[in-house]
Amino acid sequence: MTTWLVTGGAGFIGGNFVLDAVASDVKIVNLDALTYAGNRDTLAALEGDPRHVFVQGDIGDRALVARLLAEHQPDAVLNFAAESHVDRSIDGPGAFVQTNVVGTFNLLEAVRGFWRSLDAAGQAAFRFLHVSTDEVYGSLGDEGQFREDTPYAPNSPYSASKAASDHFVRAWHHTYGLPVLTTNCSNNYGPFQFPEKLIPLVIQKALAGEPLPVYGDGRNVRDWLYVKDHVAAIRRVLEAGRVGETYNVGGDAERQNIEVVKAICALLDQRRPREDGQPRESQITFVKDRPGHDRRYAIDAGKLQSELGWRPSVSFEQGLAATVDWYLANTAWVERVLDGSYRLERIGQEA
Repeated sequence: MTTWLVTGGAGFIGGNFVLDAVASDVKIVNLDALTYAGNRDTLAALEGDPRHVFVQGDIGDRALVARLLAEHQPDAVLNFAAESHVDRSIDGPGAFVQTNVVGTFNLLEAVRGFWRSLDAAGQAAFRFLHVSTDEVYGSLGDEGQFREDTPYAPNSPYSASKAASDHFVRAWHHTYGLPVLTTNCSNNYGPFQFPEKLIPLVIQKALAGEPLPVYGDGRNVRDWLYVKDHVAAIRRVLEAGRVGETYNVGGDAERQNIEVVKAICALLDQRRPREDGQPRESQITFVKDRPGHDRRYAIDAGKLQSELGWRPSVSFEQGLAATVDWYLANTAWVERVLDGSYRLERIGQEA
């Protein structure tokens, strides 16, 4: 059976990836520190499944990672583990440096030691895939898109820490020969996303009748990628991507933030109308913009499309409707996040 070590596999993107991989009969060794963003509830469907081995631990714990690699002999390591919220990085950048920079360094060193222990065939077949973000490229004007050769220009502590991790991954390939792949994705959305991010935040606040905070004038633009399309892209890059290369992953769905918020309001008005009959757009409240807020991101995913044949399969309208429906149907998952009870069960199961 194919075996992959996945870091950060109890988070939003990592959790969706783990669910997909196990469903396709891949054995996953899932290493997650279970910070606030890690949620074992996301993996509830895998409880008792021998194809999923969960280990609570930090990617910066080199001895632990080395032990897991030696014991399970994975065919690939996929690094989803990261602190990822811009607002939190502004308030406390230290945690982002520790996880995204120092943690990635220690992970790379543990993986390098394991990779060097393999025979020639094992070394040739092995892959280390690093999942990153389009935010490392900085902010676009009204024209153009991010390409893989766009110079890095990170503007937040979060994006700076991810840029540093990308550089470490690149260096470990060019210096040591480690067979790496890097993906830089646009804004993800979909099931199991922590409710601090825009789309689930707006859904929950709209349902609660609370103000819907929109930064600045609401015209910041993001390219939205449905998380299951992102998972498919990562699977494809892992399968056939050229070693040492970077692949941008985008949803080809640029939207202003205010457009996204209004679309959510319209979907909720159809599915769960307010008792007073008022449109949920009336709850929109513009708030002071956050420091260094990048104006526009847009991804050119042409390299991934032309080399590997991947394209997004879900339109933004389809994906947003499916996401709203998921949150309406999974209120127990959401409530355990909002009341903090999901964090009370923190006992790791080490393999």
